[in-house]
Amino acid sequence: MKFPRDASKRKIIKTLEKLGFKIVRIGSHISMMRENQDGTKTPLTMPNHEKIKGSTLRVLCRQSSIKRDEFLELYKKA
Repeated sequence: MKFPRDASKRKIIKTLEKLGFKIVRIGSHISMMRENQDGTKTPLTMPNHEKIKGSTLRVLCRQSSIKRDEFLELYKKA
C-alpha cells in the first residue's frame, strides 16, 4: 500500500493520536509527543498544512518508528 498523495491533516492527527501521540504545540508546525512504555518519549513534528504530501508522511513514519501498514490501516478508519 502507498501513502496517500495529499492526506488530510485532520485524518493524520486522528491516526497519530490512535498511535499514542498527543499534540504538544501548534504554530506553523504541529508538534506531537508519544510516551513509550519504557519511559522514553518520541517527538514528531509536521507542517501545519491542510494537506500533507505522501513523501512527508513517509518521513514522519520513519522518524517515529511507525510501520507503514500500521499507519495506513488506522488512516483508512479515521
